[in-house]
Amino acid sequence: MSDVSSLPLIGAAALRARAAARVLRTLPTDVKDAALAAMADALVDRTDEVLAANAADVEAAAADGTPESVLDRLRLDAGRVAGVADALRDLVALPDPVGDVVRGSRLPNGLQLRQVRVPLGVVGIVYEARPNVTVDAAGLCLKSGNAALLRGSASAFRTNTALVAILTETAEKAGLPAGSVELLPADRASVGELLNARGLVDVVIPRGGASLIQRVVQESRVPVIETGEGNVHVYVDASADPAIAEAVVLNSKTHRVSVCNSAETLLVHRDYPHLGRLLSALSGSGVALHGDDAARAAHESVVPAGDEDWATEYLSMDMAVRVVDDLQEALDHIERWSTGHTEAIVADSASAIAAFTAGVDAAAVMVNASTRFTDGGEFGFGAEIGISTQKLHARGPLGLPELTSTTYVVTGNGHTR
Repeated sequence: MSDVSSLPLIGAAALRARAAARVLRTLPTDVKDAALAAMADALVDRTDEVLAANAADVEAAAADGTPESVLDRLRLDAGRVAGVADALRDLVALPDPVGDVVRGSRLPNGLQLRQVRVPLGVVGIVYEARPNVTVDAAGLCLKSGNAALLRGSASAFRTNTALVAILTETAEKAGLPAGSVELLPADRASVGELLNARGLVDVVIPRGGASLIQRVVQESRVPVIETGEGNVHVYVDASADPAIAEAVVLNSKTHRVSVCNSAETLLVHRDYPHLGRLLSALSGSGVALHGDDAARAAHESVVPAGDEDWATEYLSMDMAVRVVDDLQEALDHIERWSTGHTEAIVADSASAIAAFTAGVDAAAVMVNASTRFTDGGEFGFGAEIGISTQKLHARGPLGLPELTSTTYVVTGNGHTR
């Protein structure tokens, strides 16, 4: 276990969370649900308090020259606070994964074997200027029986402080232990301490941009569940229906450009006869196109693209376009440049669909559907921490079951070996 004296910024909070986690893992569902419902009500009742803190954060961020797109993620209003509260109420309606039996059997020697879901323990979450994540992360951790160590951005610190104060006061009144939710200092050193708190913190989950995720992955001594970065591709096969292709590609790219499941690269089979029409639709919707020679020949608005474009998660109204000789070349391109988040195919050919879904390596594969559906809520799982792009422990939406581990419970009748 890490020496608490080496963690001057977060050590006390981590110890409180560790003690709280031992209690949380034993709490029945009705106690956790009642606390979540009370927390939701308290957020609505104290909306003015939250908005006052948020206004100060937004004013300071604007004075620092923060882009409007970031300010929008930071900014709260009464409607957004109500939405955050509703997300907590949605958690109440979801099944509690703790105690679920994943599998079980009676062994030939008579022992009864059960694999049971249990909380992870103390979950550290590092995230950027989205105050809603503070509430979402706290609620998901508590419902799944975990204590939460939250490290938000400095730009949202006043807002996060107000939110956590409301959540913790209400949770303790509802029977949850002190330390169930802890807000860490919003400086760079606190992240370093969190990443080195092995033995006190069970897992760290980064949620944010590429630089944040890479720092956590590269520096952490605590196990990490990697989320986020989405260099997402849509492949349009020669067999694709043009109306479906246009609808899927436009929605994947333009529905909301700043999120990890928006499409960044369009791959089109050279025999698809409607490339010009598709590029016109994108350009007409305000998308700046960066393409190879074949794409440039198909539409006058396309500017030259190179390796930098294939590698870029634009998070803007930009899209890279490449024309490929066949499906295998599309798969090779995706293998080279994908972050493993979401990949999509538009095709009528059953053999092309089968080859694509078998050959692509991603957390989610869409067939004739927008990449924007990669989301816990859209999948029917409810709220999520993020989309895991790794292969160990959890992959895809990180919802309640993914915030648990398992224990094998073996029951005998005096059995010895």
